Amino acid sequence: MTFNLRYNEPKDGANAWPNRVEHAALVIREQNPLIVGTQEGYYDMLTDLEPKLPGYAWIGQGRFGGRDNEHCAIFYKEAELELLEQGQFWLSETPDEIASKSWGSMFPRVCTWARFRHVGTGKQLMAYNTHLDHYSHDARCRGAKVIWDVIRSHKFEHSLPIALLGDFNSAPDDVPIRFLRGDMEYEGRSTWLKDAFTALSGPIGLTAHSFKGGTEGEPIDYIFVSPDIEVLETMVVRRSVDGAFPSDHYPVVSRLQL
Repeated sequence: MTFNLRYNEPKDGANAWPNRVEHAALVIREQNPLIVGTQEGYYDMLTDLEPKLPGYAWIGQGRFGGRDNEHCAIFYKEAELELLEQGQFWLSETPDEIASKSWGSMFPRVCTWARFRHVGTGKQLMAYNTHLDHYSHDARCRGAKVIWDVIRSHKFEHSLPIALLGDFNSAPDDVPIRFLRGDMEYEGRSTWLKDAFTALSGPIGLTAHSFKGGTEGEPIDYIFVSPDIEVLETMVVRRSVDGAFPSDHYPVVSRLQL
């Protein structure tokens, strides 16, 4: 699952985080995913959410380092996935520099990653979670390239199945998405990732809805996988709870087979 939680904005009134945390947790529990990549979760939001998700742990740090500001957290089921390795890098010209930003990005942007071993089968996989910049098209394109370079390096090192989750702030025909799903080269790079939406029949519809709901529009939240993963099913979870939405984004869920 990829799920933009919407940061805690008091101006949202009835839609502010304290009024939504129970709803967000309910939707996650209903879908029961092994892995959840969240965006816009600040530390206090994530610690609000964690006790409402029994059996899940999470990793990630803030975009300014430590526990400061937005995290691209990865929640995972502790009983089923053993965390073997984790890390985070920044989508900039200096990815290892904390809080670094480039290419006109409004904020520092990050990608959190983890290497897991599935306890039941012994199989391993890599998971990545990110949130591309909402302001700068150049930062979105180049940020996608930074992510791909890290994924390619990890694939060379470990040769493991890969799932990339996130809010990419890009429609399906925008350069970052066309690049990541292998439809075009970007600055000499080309990818072999697959867009999990290919397993969804009919129009995808929007995934960011400003607490208004609806389906008309295009997605900006995606799941990508490596060729050695079969996408059995993908859906946009347009669930409301007691007439209110858990976030201003719908979660996207894929059922994957290694």
